[in-house]
Amino acid sequence: VQLQAFGGGLVQAGGFLRLSCAASGRTFSRYAAGWFRQSPGKEREFVAGFSRSGDRTYYADSVKGRFTISRDNAKNAAYLQMSSLKPEDTAIYYCAARSGESIITTPTLYDYWGQGTQVTVSS
Repeated sequence: VQLQAFGGGLVQAGGFLRLSCAASGRTFSRYAAGWFRQSPGKEREFVAGFSRSGDRTYYADSVKGRFTISRDNAKNAAYLQMSSLKPEDTAIYYCAARSGESIITTPTLYDYWGQGTQVTVSS
């Protein structure tokens, strides 16, 4: 499956953005998927994910209550709705997919990656 992430941009603190991840080649419903982010000098970190069946989601503590992950099987896409954004949310955001049911927070266990989209939150 090929993934393409888009929707990033520059937003003020307290604002919102919606990231999209378009899948091609295979249907998203075959995979567990997640969003990760990486800022300069830091390791790539898990943000949110959903199970292959789509019935479970999981969020990093740092975004819980502010971000919502979802999937649209008809559009073969996944989304990350981000609200109440903070400057510390600034990073390149990546969508990723893995063969398997479970939500995994370790980036090295994901098989497919999108190219990343920059999110910058100004104070």
